[in-house]
Amino acid sequence: MNTQFSCVGCGKCCTDHHVPLTLDEARQWAADGGNVIVLVEGFLGNGLGLPLQQREHAERRSVVVPSGNTQAFVAITFAAYNAGRCRNLDEDNRCGIYERRPLVCRIYPMEINPHIPLNPAAKDCPPQSWEQGPALIVGGELIDQELAQLIRRSRQADRDDVQTKEAVCALLGIRTTALKGDGFTAYLPDMSAFAQAIELAAEQPAMAHEWVFHVSGMDIAEQLLDAGAQIATEVPANYAFISLRAA
Repeated sequence: MNTQFSCVGCGKCCTDHHVPLTLDEARQWAADGGNVIVLVEGFLGNGLGLPLQQREHAERRSVVVPSGNTQAFVAITFAAYNAGRCRNLDEDNRCGIYERRPLVCRIYPMEINPHIPLNPAAKDCPPQSWEQGPALIVGGELIDQELAQLIRRSRQADRDDVQTKEAVCALLGIRTTALKGDGFTAYLPDMSAFAQAIELAAEQPAMAHEWVFHVSGMDIAEQLLDAGAQIATEVPANYAFISLRAA
């Protein structure tokens, strides 16, 4: 498969997209007055909630935590909260922080997850973006080595940051995850508290905290309980559950 791409400056990728951030980028985003959303998903040590071929990638970007009588792997994403146009997008669809824009913005339209192939039809870019410009993928392989290096940096940051992210969550009272494939738990913390938690977490020794699972139905709850995990039983007070399950 060969794919070419050229940005036409439509601004669609900068609208209504929560952009994943590294820990340093999240710190800067909050300092600049932006909001950060915290998205959490997890799976169990027995593999529940995760296809086998995806396990290595998922484990490397997760932190091992206790849940009830078992262990869970929890992946935490800090993302720029963009409901509507990105706060840095001007009236001409130009980025106001272009020289220090997040890694994921630099990588777009490529995917970070190695198990998600690039699908132009799933992107917001208009057709002409894919009809011109330099070759992006040739024979199924990404040929832009600078872009490939950015993807490696993003994946490495996921791995390097996860322990500190978990400590930030503990300081903010974030302790409920969704099961990978079933959904996400989504938190919008106060940004002053978030910024303070980042600074405090960097000084704390690594320590896993107890997590519980919010699930979409009793069938999944029973599987988790049978495996020894702890299930959330209270009405969510500080998060929303985003279901990925078909209605």
